[in-house]
Amino acid sequence: MARQLAILGSTGSIGAQALEVVDAHKDLFEIYALTANNNAELLIEQAHKYMPDTVVIANEKNYPEVKEALEDLPIKVWAGADAIAQVVTAKPIDMVLTAMVGYSGLRPTIEAIKANKAIALANKETLVVAGELITNLAKERQTPIIPVDSEHSAIFQCLNGEWRNPIEKILLTASGGPFFRRTKEELAVATKEEALRHPNWNMGAKVTVDSASLMNKGFEMIEAKWLFDVKPEQIEIVVHPQSIIHSMVQFEDGAIMAQLGIPDMKLPISYAFSYPKRLKSPSGRLDFFTCQSLTFERPDMGKFRNLAFAFEAIRKGGNMPCILNAANEIVVSAFLRGQTSFLRMSDIIEQTMEKAPFIANPVYEDYVRTDTEARRIAEELITINKFTN
Repeated sequence: MARQLAILGSTGSIGAQALEVVDAHKDLFEIYALTANNNAELLIEQAHKYMPDTVVIANEKNYPEVKEALEDLPIKVWAGADAIAQVVTAKPIDMVLTAMVGYSGLRPTIEAIKANKAIALANKETLVVAGELITNLAKERQTPIIPVDSEHSAIFQCLNGEWRNPIEKILLTASGGPFFRRTKEELAVATKEEALRHPNWNMGAKVTVDSASLMNKGFEMIEAKWLFDVKPEQIEIVVHPQSIIHSMVQFEDGAIMAQLGIPDMKLPISYAFSYPKRLKSPSGRLDFFTCQSLTFERPDMGKFRNLAFAFEAIRKGGNMPCILNAANEIVVSAFLRGQTSFLRMSDIIEQTMEKAPFIANPVYEDYVRTDTEARRIAEELITINKFTN
């Protein structure tokens, strides 16, 4: 029987590419549920095409539009965050792709794990915010979490068949984003339009800005720590502008395993959906005869301070990564609205990490309160900044 999928964030970049994978393998996958945040128009279009059992629009203001558009079809239409957390528990679902952006992915991931649904994890913030809680819950329920981020999928693939061999080091590659060669003076006047021009990958606005600030790589470092049970000092960030090597694993004998390919998210999505099998893909192939140069550099954590904050947060532990994530979501949103500058984002994140109450051993309710409080502090700092500039 075809594997039943729930796609959380179906109208985003990852969600849309996941549906392309489904299109290429209709005999293997069927869509049971689709969810979106705001994009009612595209969600309606997807619902007509894939005829899922259920669709959920997170923004309840858009519920009437979706409900009316699908009222003649045998599709359940729900709305709100509670509905997303509920739909992932539906008995027919085999796998949940968590492709929602930011903190919003935490609760439905927890509910899906509790319901013993395999997780295809594209929402890195889930492990950033509550990595210990999520990994412990997955172990307790014996629920598989298969990474979808290209870097973590690469590491996962390199470790296939090597699980009993201790990892000496993970080499987590980064493209460097659009600003890697910029000076600090140039970063001070960087615009939203420039930040959104990623050289290699097609991603949503929030993730693209995170890539420009290297916060995305900091989040991926934290995610890798939990996914592969390593210490932060065992993870080295390697800037690789060509984005051909998606990440590497170094073992105790000095051998390094790497996964290579063209920058195409459909490969890790497909691998997560079909693991341990590999599916035939129509995507392009890497041609070594035209790929003449692969280069590697160290990131400048003095210039890209967000990366340093991520290492600081995971070393301190507790709710500090949750504080980091909440502050970052607020400042990126403000940057995209033109309410703060590129470098000022880091200042606000640092100050929020200093001001928000630290909890060494948080439970789920602590993460919820921490997220709310850190967002309030960051918003307040942005407001103060507006009046002082």
